[in-house]
Amino acid sequence: MTSNKPKIFYNSFAPQEIYDLFYMAAGDEFDIITLEADDDEERCEKIADCDAAVVAGHKLKDSTINAATHLRVVQHQGVGWHDTTDWKTLKSRQIRLAINLAGSTVSVAEHTVLLILAASKHTVYADNQLREGRWLVNDLRMQSRELSQMSVGLLGMGRIGSLVAIRLANFGCRVSYCDPYVTKDDTFTQQYQVSKVSFDELVTQNDVLSLHLPLMASTKNIISAEVIGKMKQGAIFINAARGGLVDEIALDKALRDGHLTSAGLDVFEYEPVNADNPLLTNQKAILSPHIAAGTKDATEQKIAAVIANLKQYFDSDLLDNEIDLQAHQD
Repeated sequence: MTSNKPKIFYNSFAPQEIYDLFYMAAGDEFDIITLEADDDEERCEKIADCDAAVVAGHKLKDSTINAATHLRVVQHQGVGWHDTTDWKTLKSRQIRLAINLAGSTVSVAEHTVLLILAASKHTVYADNQLREGRWLVNDLRMQSRELSQMSVGLLGMGRIGSLVAIRLANFGCRVSYCDPYVTKDDTFTQQYQVSKVSFDELVTQNDVLSLHLPLMASTKNIISAEVIGKMKQGAIFINAARGGLVDEIALDKALRDGHLTSAGLDVFEYEPVNADNPLLTNQKAILSPHIAAGTKDATEQKIAAVIANLKQYFDSDLLDNEIDLQAHQD
């Protein structure tokens, strides 16, 4: 018997426990269509008669979109849609797109602070050395730093950047930010001792530079070799936003040459990361596999919000947090 319920395609190949969360959240209102393998041919087959698609880390490509003859709406599981959807194809077919503000903000902010602390204290290197029989009780003293004595620059001051600033205020460090679209009000600025500065000031004057902006044509490699060269001697670089924002070869060189002390990265230009990426063998780089937003708490919140928004759409044609693709150019 053919179901009349809307069919929702989940574009990422995920563990069964993730699928189960979607099944439970959907209840009897939707048919949730999932993958049995990380296979684009299967994606094209399964999305063909689906009414909606949910996008997470795996990019919704032109080929998949074009195979979906019934597709009306795409719901992003998170917020980073520019590089995870072939949005120009969605735009040309007038398929609607919404993002999801629930879930990831706290987890990414916490992971950012984790990377800053780990990079400041060289904890991964110390751990590896300890397991190999080296007791570096004194060796890292003149390289490790305290947050209370450092200045941190945030490139981007949206929801995540703001939460990072709030958390860093409790460590007593000086925080500045650069964001052409955001200016924090006086209450926030005074309470958390945050100042707005120019891009050049942010890059050249801070002990830590952390990225909190989307990847678009205008932000691709915004942290270029030239910009990295302008960073303070011995500075720390943090990226839990998007890998394509930074020239990874230039970053690796700056770490190996000693211009930068360390880096903490949760994202890479190509994911999964290429085996020949030099950062994989760089002991000054602390790496994680794009897991900043990947907590149990965040995932449960995200999926509940995704299904709620799709229910609203199919009930009323209304979408929360919809992206105006027709007006978007970048």
